[in-house]
Amino acid sequence: MSARASKWRLLAEFGQSVWYDNVARPALDSGLLARLIEEDHVTGGTSNPSIFAKAVADSDLYDEDIAAGEDATPQALFERFAVRDIQDACDLFRPVWERTGGQDGYVSLEEEASIAFDAEAAVRRGHDLRALVDRPNVMIKVPGTEAGVEAFRQLTREGVSVNVTLLFSRERYRAVAEAYMSAIEERVAADEDVSAIASVASFFVSRIDAKADAQLPEDSPLRGRAAIANARLAYADVFIPVFTSERWRPLASAGANVQRPLWASTGVKDPNYPATLYIDELIGAGTVTTVPDATLDAFRDNGVALPTLHAAADEARQVLDDLSAAGVDLDAITADLERDGVKQFGDAYDEMLEAIAGRRRAAA
Repeated sequence: MSARASKWRLLAEFGQSVWYDNVARPALDSGLLARLIEEDHVTGGTSNPSIFAKAVADSDLYDEDIAAGEDATPQALFERFAVRDIQDACDLFRPVWERTGGQDGYVSLEEEASIAFDAEAAVRRGHDLRALVDRPNVMIKVPGTEAGVEAFRQLTREGVSVNVTLLFSRERYRAVAEAYMSAIEERVAADEDVSAIASVASFFVSRIDAKADAQLPEDSPLRGRAAIANARLAYADVFIPVFTSERWRPLASAGANVQRPLWASTGVKDPNYPATLYIDELIGAGTVTTVPDATLDAFRDNGVALPTLHAAADEARQVLDDLSAAGVDLDAITADLERDGVKQFGDAYDEMLEAIAGRRRAAA
């Protein structure tokens, strides 16, 4: 495995971090996550209710905790599972966090989708989850709804590291970057530390192609190109200008960390596309890519490790112009995906609660 793993290690040479998108007890207890850190240079991780639901349903690793918590609600049990697993993962990544001076080595835990449109509730829950995990390298996942952006701003202002998730549109990403800059400015003005705050903006990729491709003919050369073009322009038109601006420079001098774009949903939805499509085409400095198991394996065998983000902005603009001319409304697609994404996260949370209840019934 180590010989094959070197291809993932090449991404660090281009300034990109690799985070494992399946953090839960099976990967921890089996030693898989430790091996990925050692052999593939994986430097962080993410989780969500879908991951936990599958882990609870497909393994017996949570049964002892379920039995011990016979009086607890499924919601309370899930919180215990999630907090313990994220703590263990944070401890595993702690050497990365220390070695990089807090630049990397983070593990994300997601807030419930039910508060995605309630900024005050999201702020309270963010503080609660950070306190429960009680690790310096935990990130709290907050969805990038309008309310979520405000919650993110407040949490950042109050010193919480946040992963803003479910981002699809470049305009919403611009609002997220502005919220981050504003919160950091307020902390600097108040003479408060900013060096211990980190953040990523999780841009979902493959779901955009799934929606755009459905509006294109089977033989269209534009199929499979919308998501990459959208992500490349998020990088070129938002990330680079914001974090090289005159406004950012004094914040960087005060120790502030840039908010890195994170490519999420990198597994292909269309089996006709190369399994490494959304890895190969989005490699660049100052970014994170999150990968599930199948994509990790595929890139070791067939990935192409080259810096592909920087020189492709003009081509990406042309792709989006051509998509618009073909009748594909990217703004409508990204708005739909945000609503759908919140619903899917809520459904996944319900599935996870049912998985816990199912294991409890089986044990009884």
